[in-house]
Amino acid sequence: MNPFDLKSILFARHAQHVVLIHFPIALFLVSVAFDFAAQWKRSAVLAAVSYYNLTVAALSSIPVVVTGLMAWRWQLEGQKLKGTLLLHLVLGLASTVLIWLVWWLHLRGRKPERTLSSYRFPLEVLAVAVVALTGHLGGFLSGVNAP
Repeated sequence: MNPFDLKSILFARHAQHVVLIHFPIALFLVSVAFDFAAQWKRSAVLAAVSYYNLTVAALSSIPVVVTGLMAWRWQLEGQKLKGTLLLHLVLGLASTVLIWLVWWLHLRGRKPERTLSSYRFPLEVLAVAVVALTGHLGGFLSGVNAP
């Protein structure tokens, strides 16, 4: 197999999901860090950086979900999911919903007459935990965390 063969890169059964997943994870985690820093320093610039990172994280989560579902359909031929794979799918969808929910709270808070909700920090911490657990399970499924 040629490592530079475009067909093998684009049509690998799950390669796109494994590669793409790192973008929303990193962007979301950095966004939460910037949000905490913005609150601590009372910095509008850091808050804007957090918002834009969060926006790209939310948008980049869409192809990750699509490629994850495609990997399931192609690699497992649509078999019924169970165990770790089912938990990874459920947590992955929950992660995506939480990322979009946090983004929506930040979007609402950008309006002049509104402020950011005080419960966004616990929600961000919950989302970070769910994203981390989802990634941990994905590592086992890909063989990275296997014994």
